[in-house]
Amino acid sequence: MCAMLIIHSANHAYLSAIIQHHLFIFLGSEEKLKACKDLGADVGINYKTEDFVARIKEETGGKGVDVILDNVGGPYFEKNLESLGIGGRLFIIGFMGGVKAEANISLLLAKRLTVQAAGLRSRSIEKKAEIVSDVEKNVWPAIAQGKVKPVVYKYFPLSEAGEAHKLMETSTHIGKVLLLA
Repeated sequence: MCAMLIIHSANHAYLSAIIQHHLFIFLGSEEKLKACKDLGADVGINYKTEDFVARIKEETGGKGVDVILDNVGGPYFEKNLESLGIGGRLFIIGFMGGVKAEANISLLLAKRLTVQAAGLRSRSIEKKAEIVSDVEKNVWPAIAQGKVKPVVYKYFPLSEAGEAHKLMETSTHIGKVLLLA
């Protein structure tokens, strides 16, 4: 059986790379949910209108999911713990929602959960180079073979970087916004 995976603020680049998992995605509009489901996501949850913990429990028969990839951070920490199944893993990769959290950490023991965080900024140049090498070796072939396809919403010339940023702030785009030099 494949792992059940949640991705908060699902990014199309993530989706095209991990379709082999039973995938739950959280987004703030029905249009974005539909776009991600069209790419292969199994369950779309609108975080603005639904209680995602209740929905996860419903969708998994009360078992919870195996893995959560979270770039929201603080406000979702306890909900993430509640959404994980026994032996589940929470990977924190960002703090878009904030860095402070209050949680019932007894869930960590009761469910034998693992929480791990990963960031690039604090890593050495050598470690970053190693990561790039791993991506070139393990991910790039899938891109070259067309197994992983980025979804591009719009291209902007570098001179219009301000306009690109304004678009991103609206959160209406579906896919990547790219700057071209």
